[in-house]
Amino acid sequence: MNHPLLSILTPMYNESGGIDHFFQTLEQALEDVPVDYEIICVDDGSADDTLQQLRNHADRNPRIKVLALTRNFGKEAAMTAALDFARGDAVLPIDADLQDPPELIGQMVDQWLTGKYEVVYAKRASRKADSLMKRKTAQWFYRLFNKMSEIHIPENVGDFRLMDRKAVDAIKLLPEKDRFMKGLFCWPGFRHTVIEFDRQERAQGESKFNYWRLWNFALSGITSFSTFPIRVGTYLGLIVSFCAFVFAVVVIIKTLTTGVDVPGYASTMVVILFLGGIQLFFLGLLGEYVGRIYKEVKNRPIYLVAAKWGFDDDQTA
Repeated sequence: MNHPLLSILTPMYNESGGIDHFFQTLEQALEDVPVDYEIICVDDGSADDTLQQLRNHADRNPRIKVLALTRNFGKEAAMTAALDFARGDAVLPIDADLQDPPELIGQMVDQWLTGKYEVVYAKRASRKADSLMKRKTAQWFYRLFNKMSEIHIPENVGDFRLMDRKAVDAIKLLPEKDRFMKGLFCWPGFRHTVIEFDRQERAQGESKFNYWRLWNFALSGITSFSTFPIRVGTYLGLIVSFCAFVFAVVVIIKTLTTGVDVPGYASTMVVILFLGGIQLFFLGLLGEYVGRIYKEVKNRPIYLVAAKWGFDDDQTA
């Protein structure tokens, strides 16, 4: 009996300290799952010996396949490369830090094999492993994004999910260069279900995302999937114009009835600085959108592959 093929996708950047433990845990979890599988690891320009360790594991297990990118293109680009080379009937992204438990893969596959769902989300029921600040900012981001965007991202769902080949092929049709994968994964829709789990501490190493990078990541996600911020500028401009018109009427009436009133310096400076700040803010916001247009127009490739191991000779993205 032929089993369906599951492609496990794992971008890696400087994960040398945890690779052995990652494969040991993942392969053990896949032993009783009723699928054939391939593990596609993308080395995203690591500065340590991550690539050499991946090659060693690829020599040990022919199901492990390795892509080496020419430099560090970022996690979203590395995930895109893994998607492009995946051959599975379903794909499942998972991080190498093992905060998303491989033991959950069997339940996700079981839900998919029922034929009722094309996407199986793994939702974090608890984020105790994260700091209070990270939990709160994540909560604020999901709520803000879902209010402003036409698509809905499930709260506390990361990249760890199972997607049917139909969903993967739909995602591969999306051509944008500045990629926010959480949004792209959700954009096609399809029938889905949710499995909850408690997120664990990182098995090795530290997160590559500091708060500044997370802020830029959130800004990228919002501007990639919503024009609402620009629309806010339009509405705010109308409100300020209306208030200015009302104030002008009041000044005219007051001048005609009580004479000319010389306004104070402080109030004038407050108004000027307030309106100048609003203008600069929305000029910067407009620049975010123009910058994304600029990236799309250049049409540069999302990633470049330096070498690959374990793939068929004729297998390309």
